[in-house]
Amino acid sequence: MNPVLEPLFRTVRATHPKADLRVIERAYEVAAHHHRDQKRKSGDPYITHPLAVATILAELGTDDETLCAALLHDTVEDTAYGLDELRGDFGDTIASLVDGVTKLDKVKFGDAAQAETVRKMVVAMSRDIRVLIIKLADRLHNMRTMRYLPEHKRHQKSRETLEIFAPLAHRLGMNTIKWELEDLAFAMLYPKRYDEIARMVSERAPRRDLFLQEVIEKVSGDLREARIRAVVKGRPKHYYSVYQKMIARDVAFDDIYDLVGIRVLVDSVRDCYAALGTIHARWNPVPGRFKDYIAMPKFNMYQSLHTTVIGPEGKPVELQIRTHAMHHRAEYGVAAHWKYKEEVGGPGPVGKVKPGSDMAWLRQLLDWQKETADPGEFLESLRFDLSVSEVYVFTPKGQVIALPEGGTPVDFAYAVHTEVGHRCIGARVNGRLVPLESRLGNGDTVEIFTSKSPDAGPSRDWLKFVKSGRARNKIRQWFSKERRETAIEAGKEAIGRAMRKQGLPLQRLMSGEALLALARDLRYPDVSALYAAVGEGHTAAQTVVQKLVASIGGVESAEEDIAETSLPTRLRGRPRGGGGAGVVVAGDADVWVRLSKCCTPVPGDEIVGFVTRGHGVSVHRSDCTNIQQLRSQPDRLVEVSWSPGDDSVFLVAIQVEALDRPRLLSDVTRTLSDQHVNILSASVTTSRDRVAVSKFTFEMGDPKHLGHVLKAVRGIQGVYDVYRVSGAGG
Repeated sequence: MNPVLEPLFRTVRATHPKADLRVIERAYEVAAHHHRDQKRKSGDPYITHPLAVATILAELGTDDETLCAALLHDTVEDTAYGLDELRGDFGDTIASLVDGVTKLDKVKFGDAAQAETVRKMVVAMSRDIRVLIIKLADRLHNMRTMRYLPEHKRHQKSRETLEIFAPLAHRLGMNTIKWELEDLAFAMLYPKRYDEIARMVSERAPRRDLFLQEVIEKVSGDLREARIRAVVKGRPKHYYSVYQKMIARDVAFDDIYDLVGIRVLVDSVRDCYAALGTIHARWNPVPGRFKDYIAMPKFNMYQSLHTTVIGPEGKPVELQIRTHAMHHRAEYGVAAHWKYKEEVGGPGPVGKVKPGSDMAWLRQLLDWQKETADPGEFLESLRFDLSVSEVYVFTPKGQVIALPEGGTPVDFAYAVHTEVGHRCIGARVNGRLVPLESRLGNGDTVEIFTSKSPDAGPSRDWLKFVKSGRARNKIRQWFSKERRETAIEAGKEAIGRAMRKQGLPLQRLMSGEALLALARDLRYPDVSALYAAVGEGHTAAQTVVQKLVASIGGVESAEEDIAETSLPTRLRGRPRGGGGAGVVVAGDADVWVRLSKCCTPVPGDEIVGFVTRGHGVSVHRSDCTNIQQLRSQPDRLVEVSWSPGDDSVFLVAIQVEALDRPRLLSDVTRTLSDQHVNILSASVTTSRDRVAVSKFTFEMGDPKHLGHVLKAVRGIQGVYDVYRVSGAGG
């Protein structure tokens, strides 16, 4: 046997004892032969990649056909080895798996192409789910070795991983793959946020581990007394899931991280419920936090009992109780099908998704992608569909329909049929009439009333409350077909109204070039499409106006003279000459000089002077957006140079980015005060992803002191980035 294969075979023997090792060895030899002259970006021989993918799949317990296809998955695309030759050597099943993976890889990148990739993936999945399992393992190994790619490629692949591959791994129940994909992509896309969470986790780990150990010992002792054989261990914390919980629950890191997670593994379903009773006998359960996923499994075959109890020191403890078989399925999902298929009643032909199986979601997705003509729209809906929890409701005949959490009768109507959705005029839930925007709950029985009028159609207001991608798309499609012209007019009017409200120069901002450039930035083919998008409610008029203003360098640059935005840097009287501001104008020492507020220049920056009307010379950094606009008047630009004196005071603007938490702002302002800087203005915004962005403008006598200020702020807990910006506008 080839010694290179020994680690792989050791794993295969442990997880799939009946696998045919000879065919796997033959597949390796063919792949190694055809990839022999190829290298990866890291410089390693190419065969290391298929071998790593096969090893990942072996750890999941997949069958020998899947492992062979994994070893051969790049041969057809990257070498002279053809599909027919592969079919002759290894048979139809392995050839069709390799063909499925090759088709997914052949699609070019870019937004529409990426959407097309996902659609092909869904089609391939529906034929044989193992194609997607190989693709996920392929993506996982690529993410592990992503550092050798250029930065833009790393970001593109990481975003794709977070938006498409990790949620699909979740849908297939493959949690080990999902968690690792998420953490790798998170570290690649947001390295500073990742490092800050990792730092906060490691700082608290010792204290938390002691508490965890105490809980584990008490639970183990109680279960031993009750004669229940169990393995009790702590649940690993994944950095991305910690971050997501901070966002979803809108709480600070400490509140999430203090929540201890315990997993209890027992031998039988009866033991699961016995263990639950034993734990509840010691600690009080938190009302509303008990979930029985054993009696009602999740869409991806996941089964467990979930409960939260008030543990030692009054701290909440989350527990998951499941059998060893359930645990294997929770970790490896559909990849565990082959090992445990007797237990779930057998999924039919290996890898096929049959009607009524646990993976009915895949069939629903397949039907849905056939209906949606535009790949971009399909991708948007798929991202939404992958990111939400579900509720299960019944039709009057007892058929179960899955809807996103918070789904309404309108979502239900569109899930039944597009025409039922379009003609929906009312609904009855559990026998009572309810408004169309009512939220449906698990187990509700829903009956829809439809209009018989030939002119019946959806209401635009429905877009405000529908939750499913399908319903939203169907409503938008109806409006875009029926009312495009009206939408264009409405959009144009809405943008004009938003500008007038802010007193902005309409003519300059509505010029064809500025709008066309913005339309292209927002990925609309022309200005009409942008107007229509605003009219149909896809994009807010206010957003368009803000982006327009930003594209021409801010509101100030719409005025001829931007000097009014400047602030004197000396507050004690009006200085004559440039000495007080620390700047000298070439050829004339007796000119009033002001450092512009829009880019807050300090000694060391390259600067340019602009002669204002009646306000002396306004000094800007040479890379200031406003000065770019004023280069069209070269006769008003003058040469200036730094000449700071002891009494010169400069404005500095910094931006602080941090994971939001209570008292963050007071900690930052206290640190700035400790550094003896005089804060003139501060602004704080917190985004939905729990990132607080604070901007501070302050006075400084010596710009060299800035490095110490930035270092001090960077040391505050939660702060992952701080840097100087070119002014109040960033």
